[in-house]
Amino acid sequence: MKRRDFVEMLAVMGGAAAFPGIAAAAGRTVRLDYDPARTGATIPHDFVGLSFERAQLSNPGYFSADNKALVALVRGLSPLGSIRLGGSSGEHTAYVGDKVIAPSFEIHGPEHNKLNREGLNVSTLALRNLRGFLDATGWSCLYGLNMAHATPEEAAREAADVQRILGPRLLAIQIGNEPDVFRNRYRPASWTPADYVAEWDRFHAAITAAAPGLKFAGPGISNKLEYLTAFAGAARRYPDVVMLTGHYYAMGPAGSPEATLDQLKLPEAKTATFKQAGYAVVEDARRVSGLPYRMSEGNSCWDGGKIGVSDVHAASAWGANRMLDWARRGWIGVNWHGGGYGNYSPIVGTPSKGFSRRPLYFGTQFGQMLAGATFLETSAVPDPYLGYYALRQNGRDRIALVNQGDAPVTVELPALPEAPVVILTGPSAAAKDATTLATVSRKPSRTVTIPPVSAMLFTLARGSRS
Repeated sequence: MKRRDFVEMLAVMGGAAAFPGIAAAAGRTVRLDYDPARTGATIPHDFVGLSFERAQLSNPGYFSADNKALVALVRGLSPLGSIRLGGSSGEHTAYVGDKVIAPSFEIHGPEHNKLNREGLNVSTLALRNLRGFLDATGWSCLYGLNMAHATPEEAAREAADVQRILGPRLLAIQIGNEPDVFRNRYRPASWTPADYVAEWDRFHAAITAAAPGLKFAGPGISNKLEYLTAFAGAARRYPDVVMLTGHYYAMGPAGSPEATLDQLKLPEAKTATFKQAGYAVVEDARRVSGLPYRMSEGNSCWDGGKIGVSDVHAASAWGANRMLDWARRGWIGVNWHGGGYGNYSPIVGTPSKGFSRRPLYFGTQFGQMLAGATFLETSAVPDPYLGYYALRQNGRDRIALVNQGDAPVTVELPALPEAPVVILTGPSAAAKDATTLATVSRKPSRTVTIPPVSAMLFTLARGSRS
């Protein structure tokens, strides 16, 4: 039997009840519950985002309305979203204004060890094309400025042109990329969070003088949360700062033997750059600053992603679960880093050779389907690999389940669902092709089985909640 036929049969026939072998593998039934009266965070409509290297602007033809294939794929992720420009290359990319420089490459990927630092530039032509791309997609831009090698005056000149050209498509300006790793790289060994805040203030003063009315985001840190704490503590002095930002990588580097599929399933991998304890620090920074928090760059495995881990079907379930977990915590968005042929990129390709979707693209679409929904309080789930989320969307209660494990999980839903169910699935965790996201019809039953490395989205039948 073909995998697609199996998935559709499993859905239509009522899950594990039609397949005793799967029911046995699933073990006991996990009973789910939620409180429809206790609400939490609401997922913003522009929650979905992508992150690219700022150096990509060296080729003005990439972010352009004429790049219709990329426009279509971005719109396919969400009608609203944000393109974040920054990355390690951002600190080596100079602003050249109206100067016209022939691009030396078509794409610039995210791999640190392949970083091309020659001829990286941003021109007004690239900015005008970027504006056309944003207009064509309906997305906005979180724009990163060079802090490591630019002066405040140079950054101010660029910011003024960015404000003028991007106009209402400009979400906010970020000054610098991962300032917490500047020490011993771009700044002396004595560089501290206080030094960063003081330098950020000098850049901010020059930029606001040249471009009044700009909005700012920051600090866009790598993993040293004391820089987030310091920035949050100073943020109330700047009414134009509209959000806190930071980066997240589940594990890395890509060359580490401990960066595996099994590790990716865990809440905290051995090589995680963001530890579980960091959630409390982020929450405290939000409270102190009074600002929302956005994950402005991140993915499964830093250094461009790992072959066989970041580019396979398991990454789709991982991405869907991470999005919903962060949204439930009140984070306002996620910008998956990528570009070029990066192993973890949701979209890969070039304007000349075409573009294609990686599995993470479909996991992102799954999360996007719940944009505008409000979380409802759920009961605890004993299975460590099962993500369980209850939400209210357009007056309907919905249940999202993400199984990152290698075995199916049988659950009893809180109420009878309707027949249509959304399924994110694939032939195996390590499959690089055939990840699918589809709506199928199944016989309504409260007892359902979630296949391995899959996600399912149910809408509860009206009046079925006991």
